[in-house]
Amino acid sequence: MTILEWLPKESAYDYAYRVLLHNIINLELAPGSEVSSNKLVDALSVSRMPIREALNELSRIGLVNILPQRGSYIAKIDDRIVQESRFMRLVLEIAVAKLACEGIAESDLEALKNNLEEYRRADQTGNYDQTLALDNEFHRLIFVSVDKAWVYNNLKTQMIHFDRLRRLAIGYIADKSENTLKDHEDILYAITRHDAEMAEMLVTRHLTHYQTDLSSLMKEYPDYFVLRKDRTE
Repeated sequence: MTILEWLPKESAYDYAYRVLLHNIINLELAPGSEVSSNKLVDALSVSRMPIREALNELSRIGLVNILPQRGSYIAKIDDRIVQESRFMRLVLEIAVAKLACEGIAESDLEALKNNLEEYRRADQTGNYDQTLALDNEFHRLIFVSVDKAWVYNNLKTQMIHFDRLRRLAIGYIADKSENTLKDHEDILYAITRHDAEMAEMLVTRHLTHYQTDLSSLMKEYPDYFVLRKDRTE
């Protein structure tokens, strides 16, 4: 498990939640694995209360399963939730990309270009945690460029389920990072051309890659995914 540094003025709960979320998204805490509160207390140097509160919040958003008398476990990836998360994201991202095609500030375009350069460098060094963060940042910048930061912040919670699949894909599918970078370059090109139709097509293509990834990943990592027979309808 990766232990992050405390941020200035960060509470024990915020720190515990951020560390756990980081490790869940980046699969340092594997889907289905047990989470020991005692080990977390020692590892993070915090008391039991913030650990308990963080686990409860992660349980609320579907990333941790707390089983009375049995312990806490990292939730497995549910392909149905991934698909719904992707649907929500696709609808919003297409709308935002079209708004961006109507015109955004030069400073926003520069920020997007800088993001692509940072992504390229991170990909070359094999820093997959950073490429995932920069991937999310690229999309956040587009939302911000059209004054839709609040929408992105609300979408971000739902994207967490999608992010675990994306992180797994980056590590397994050799050209995943290259595909992501190319997609981002193409989307930015459409925005600079003010071509809303092209932007919609490119965003749809970008967010549809996961369908092939999902099938491959479920075969390669069956223990990471919710089995259909285990679902509670």
